[in-house]
Amino acid sequence: MTKMTDYYSGYSSQPQQPPQGGGGNSFYEQGGYGRAQESGGGTVSSSFSYEDHGAPKQSWKQEPSASAQQSMGGGPMGSTPSQPTQPQQQSLFNPAMAAAAISNVAAGGFTADSIYDGGSKMVEGFLDQSTARLIPGLDLFMRTLRVYFAVDNRFVKRKIQRVLFPFISKDWERLEDNDVMNSADNSISYCPPVQDENAFDLYIPLMGLITYVLLCALCYGSAGAFNPEVLPDVSTKCFATQIIGVLAIRGGFYAMHAPVKFLDLFSVTGYKYVGLSINMLAGLILGQLGWGHRGYYGTFLWTASAASYFMFKTMAKNVPRATAATGPKREIMVLSFAGSQFATMWFVSQTKFLN
Repeated sequence: MTKMTDYYSGYSSQPQQPPQGGGGNSFYEQGGYGRAQESGGGTVSSSFSYEDHGAPKQSWKQEPSASAQQSMGGGPMGSTPSQPTQPQQQSLFNPAMAAAAISNVAAGGFTADSIYDGGSKMVEGFLDQSTARLIPGLDLFMRTLRVYFAVDNRFVKRKIQRVLFPFISKDWERLEDNDVMNSADNSISYCPPVQDENAFDLYIPLMGLITYVLLCALCYGSAGAFNPEVLPDVSTKCFATQIIGVLAIRGGFYAMHAPVKFLDLFSVTGYKYVGLSINMLAGLILGQLGWGHRGYYGTFLWTASAASYFMFKTMAKNVPRATAATGPKREIMVLSFAGSQFATMWFVSQTKFLN
């Protein structure tokens, strides 16, 4: 019985000679010799290539059929089938950010403060990048919202003084930022709150709202009527009232064909919580002497008038002079915006349990 090794050794030692005639030598000169076999996935063809020593070398290649090429998304016959591309996985970890944080810590001498600052900045940057990738449009919203929280201690102090004592303020014009050019819509860019005392911010309205809700809870608790529902009830009432006020003011701007930003309206209508907090604090302090309601309403007259005057001066400087001829009068709308602050402050007042 012939061994398989002897068969293959004899097969490789005898070089195949191309047959004479029958189609010429063009096919053999291209290196294709052998027979084609049909398989399930395509055509399998064997070919021999000759070297100088005369020993044939056999190589096998798989050529997909037309149906296989179409199922794979390939082009017509004779073209290379296209391979499906796999989406690249983006890692949320940024080595450059980590290296920058480590360098900052090293520059600070590896102290506790430098390590805390470097770690906090790295975590903040990681959260910003990860959330921006997971939620489309969130990065643009956060960058827009960040401008309204660009405040410092000086701005907060001067802004609270302007809200509570607007009658002594003379300058109400906002500073324009000449470094930012909005040539696309020809709009004017203004300086952030840290550079302009007349800029709109959301830090003071937010802190004022939280302070007012806590003072209301303290008032309820001092009267022995506190329950866990006080905090959400007061917060919902304040927030719903402010949304209605913002929509009403936005409708007035729309009727005048005047541009305005919603966040600007939330800012300018949120300064009333500073006055409401002062009212509640005065009512709680004077309530120990039995003058809670008197102290509250006496302070309310001042803070509500100040909030209305603040709104009047702010809107007078931000509503364009030229409005729609068929819409409401500019002066009437500005007075209506100012009066809305007095009305909303009265509506959200919590004086039920003041002595």
